[in-house]
Amino acid sequence: MTDAHTSPPPPGTVTADAAPASSASTNGAAPAPATSPPTPDLEARHAELSDAFLRAKAEAENTRRRAEEEVVKARKYAIEAFAESLLPVKDSLEAAIAIPAATPEQLLEGVHATLRQLSAALARNKVLEINPAPATKFDPHQHQAISVVPAQQEPNTVVAVLQKGYLIADRVLRPALVTVSAAG
Repeated sequence: MTDAHTSPPPPGTVTADAAPASSASTNGAAPAPATSPPTPDLEARHAELSDAFLRAKAEAENTRRRAEEEVVKARKYAIEAFAESLLPVKDSLEAAIAIPAATPEQLLEGVHATLRQLSAALARNKVLEINPAPATKFDPHQHQAISVVPAQQEPNTVVAVLQKGYLIADRVLRPALVTVSAAG
Protein backbone atom coordinates (compact mmCIF):
# COMPACT_ATOMS: atom_id res chain seq x y z
CA MET A 1 0.00 0.00 0.00
CA THR A 2 1.18 3.41 -0.83
CA ASP A 3 0.38 6.56 0.96
CA ALA A 4 -1.21 9.05 -1.35
CA HIS A 5 -0.35 11.97 0.84
CA THR A 6 3.43 12.06 0.65
CA SER A 7 5.16 15.36 0.69
CA PRO A 8 6.89 16.48 -2.46
CA PRO A 9 10.69 16.51 -2.52
CA PRO A 10 12.45 19.82 -1.93
CA PRO A 11 13.00 21.98 -4.98
CA GLY A 12 16.07 21.10 -7.06
CA THR A 13 16.14 17.43 -5.98
CA VAL A 14 16.11 14.69 -8.52
CA THR A 15 14.16 11.59 -7.69
CA ALA A 16 14.47 8.17 -9.26
CA ASP A 17 11.13 8.37 -11.08
CA ALA A 18 11.52 11.98 -12.21
CA ALA A 19 14.03 13.01 -14.83
CA PRO A 20 15.79 16.33 -14.59
CA ALA A 21 14.28 19.14 -16.53
CA SER A 22 17.32 19.45 -18.75
CA SER A 23 17.46 15.82 -19.75
CA ALA A 24 18.55 14.69 -23.16
CA SER A 25 17.33 17.27 -25.55
CA THR A 26 17.10 17.18 -29.29
CA ASN A 27 20.86 16.85 -29.78
CA GLY A 28 20.98 13.50 -27.89
CA ALA A 29 23.78 14.56 -25.50
CA ALA A 30 23.89 13.24 -21.97
CA PRO A 31 22.65 15.61 -19.31
CA ALA A 32 25.29 17.72 -17.57
CA PRO A 33 25.73 16.91 -13.89
CA ALA A 34 24.10 19.38 -11.62
CA THR A 35 26.71 21.39 -9.75
CA SER A 36 25.90 23.87 -7.15
CA PRO A 37 27.95 27.02 -6.74
CA PRO A 38 30.59 26.80 -3.98
CA THR A 39 29.29 27.82 -0.61
CA PRO A 40 31.19 30.29 1.52
CA ASP A 41 32.04 27.46 3.95
CA LEU A 42 33.65 25.39 1.19
CA GLU A 43 35.57 28.37 -0.14
CA ALA A 44 36.86 29.16 3.35
CA ARG A 45 37.87 25.53 3.91
CA HIS A 46 39.65 25.46 0.54
CA ALA A 47 41.53 28.67 1.34
CA GLU A 48 42.46 27.29 4.77
CA LEU A 49 43.81 24.02 3.29
CA SER A 50 45.67 25.86 0.53
CA ASP A 51 47.29 28.13 3.10
CA ALA A 52 48.24 25.15 5.30
CA PHE A 53 49.73 23.35 2.30
CA LEU A 54 51.81 26.37 1.27
CA ARG A 55 53.05 26.85 4.83
CA ALA A 56 54.02 23.17 5.12
CA LYS A 57 55.79 23.32 1.78
CA ALA A 58 57.72 26.44 2.83
CA GLU A 59 58.65 24.85 6.17
CA ALA A 60 59.93 21.72 4.41
CA GLU A 61 62.02 23.86 2.05
CA ASN A 62 63.44 25.87 4.98
CA THR A 63 64.30 22.65 6.84
CA ARG A 64 66.04 21.24 3.76
CA ARG A 65 68.01 24.47 3.27
CA ARG A 66 69.06 24.58 6.96
CA ALA A 67 70.17 20.94 6.78
CA GLU A 68 72.28 21.67 3.70
CA GLU A 69 73.89 24.64 5.47
CA GLU A 70 74.68 22.46 8.51
CA VAL A 71 76.33 19.83 6.29
CA VAL A 72 78.46 22.49 4.62
CA LYS A 73 79.51 23.88 8.02
CA ALA A 74 80.24 20.39 9.37
CA ARG A 75 82.50 19.63 6.41
CA LYS A 76 84.22 22.99 6.61
CA TYR A 77 84.91 22.87 10.36
CA ALA A 78 85.16 19.10 10.98
CA ILE A 79 88.86 19.29 11.74
CA GLU A 80 88.55 22.28 14.07
CA ALA A 81 88.65 20.28 17.34
CA PHE A 82 91.57 18.19 16.12
CA ALA A 83 93.56 21.24 15.03
CA GLU A 84 92.82 22.96 18.33
CA SER A 85 94.19 19.99 20.28
CA LEU A 86 97.42 20.05 18.22
CA LEU A 87 98.20 23.72 18.89
CA PRO A 88 99.87 23.05 22.31
CA VAL A 89 102.12 20.50 20.59
CA LYS A 90 103.20 23.12 18.06
CA ASP A 91 103.76 25.64 20.87
CA SER A 92 106.01 23.16 22.69
CA LEU A 93 108.08 22.48 19.58
CA GLU A 94 108.50 26.21 18.94
CA ALA A 95 109.53 26.74 22.57
CA ALA A 96 112.16 24.00 22.24
CA ILE A 97 113.62 25.61 19.12
CA ALA A 98 113.74 28.99 20.88
CA ILE A 99 116.27 27.73 23.48
CA PRO A 100 119.63 28.01 21.71
CA ALA A 101 121.89 26.45 24.36
CA ALA A 102 119.69 23.57 25.55
CA THR A 103 121.49 20.51 26.82
CA PRO A 104 120.72 17.10 25.29
CA GLU A 105 118.97 16.11 28.52
CA GLN A 106 116.72 19.19 28.36
CA LEU A 107 115.92 18.50 24.71
CA LEU A 108 115.12 14.85 25.45
CA GLU A 109 112.88 15.85 28.35
CA GLY A 110 111.09 18.37 26.10
CA VAL A 111 110.65 15.79 23.33
CA HIS A 112 109.10 13.32 25.79
CA ALA A 113 106.73 16.00 27.12
CA THR A 114 105.77 16.99 23.57
CA LEU A 115 105.17 13.34 22.64
CA ARG A 116 102.84 12.99 25.65
CA GLN A 117 100.94 16.10 24.51
CA LEU A 118 100.64 14.69 20.99
CA SER A 119 99.49 11.27 22.24
CA ALA A 120 96.86 12.92 24.44
CA ALA A 121 95.64 15.09 21.55
CA LEU A 122 95.32 12.04 19.30
CA ALA A 123 93.49 10.05 22.00
CA ARG A 124 91.03 12.93 22.61
CA ASN A 125 90.21 12.85 18.91
CA LYS A 126 89.72 9.05 18.81
CA VAL A 127 92.99 8.35 16.97
CA LEU A 128 94.21 5.17 18.63
CA GLU A 129 97.41 3.16 18.19
CA ILE A 130 97.55 -0.28 16.65
CA ASN A 131 100.58 -1.83 18.34
CA PRO A 132 100.09 -5.61 18.56
CA ALA A 133 102.14 -7.51 21.12
CA PRO A 134 104.37 -10.34 19.92
CA ALA A 135 102.49 -13.64 19.37
CA THR A 136 99.22 -11.77 18.66
CA LYS A 137 97.27 -13.40 15.84
CA PHE A 138 97.85 -11.59 12.54
CA ASP A 139 94.79 -9.50 11.59
CA PRO A 140 94.83 -8.45 7.91
CA HIS A 141 92.28 -5.72 8.68
CA GLN A 142 94.65 -3.93 11.08
CA HIS A 143 98.11 -5.29 10.23
CA GLN A 144 100.20 -5.29 7.07
CA ALA A 145 102.75 -8.10 6.85
CA ILE A 146 106.11 -6.88 5.57
CA SER A 147 107.81 -10.24 5.78
CA VAL A 148 107.30 -13.79 6.99
CA VAL A 149 110.09 -15.10 9.21
CA PRO A 150 110.73 -18.40 10.96
CA ALA A 151 110.00 -18.03 14.66
CA GLN A 152 109.47 -20.17 17.75
CA GLN A 153 105.80 -19.23 18.11
CA GLU A 154 102.45 -20.08 16.59
CA PRO A 155 102.30 -19.68 12.80
CA ASN A 156 100.59 -16.58 11.41
CA THR A 157 101.24 -14.47 14.52
CA VAL A 158 103.03 -11.14 14.92
CA VAL A 159 106.78 -11.45 15.57
CA ALA A 160 107.66 -7.72 15.65
CA VAL A 161 106.08 -4.35 14.93
CA LEU A 162 108.13 -2.27 12.50
CA GLN A 163 105.74 0.70 12.49
CA LYS A 164 102.66 1.32 14.63
CA GLY A 165 99.30 1.63 12.94
CA TYR A 166 96.44 3.93 13.83
CA LEU A 167 92.65 3.82 13.97
CA ILE A 168 90.20 6.70 13.82
CA ALA A 169 87.25 5.44 15.85
CA ASP A 170 86.85 1.98 14.25
CA ARG A 171 88.36 2.78 10.83
CA VAL A 172 91.98 1.93 10.04
CA LEU A 173 93.91 5.09 9.23
CA ARG A 174 97.18 3.21 8.75
CA PRO A 175 97.77 -0.50 9.36
CA ALA A 176 100.61 -1.60 11.64
CA LEU A 177 103.61 -2.85 9.66
CA VAL A 178 104.59 -6.22 11.14
CA THR A 179 106.68 -9.30 10.56
CA VAL A 180 104.74 -12.54 10.81
CA SER A 181 105.81 -16.02 11.86
CA ALA A 182 106.04 -18.61 9.10
CA ALA A 183 104.02 -21.79 9.12
CA GLY A 184 105.99 -24.73 10.68
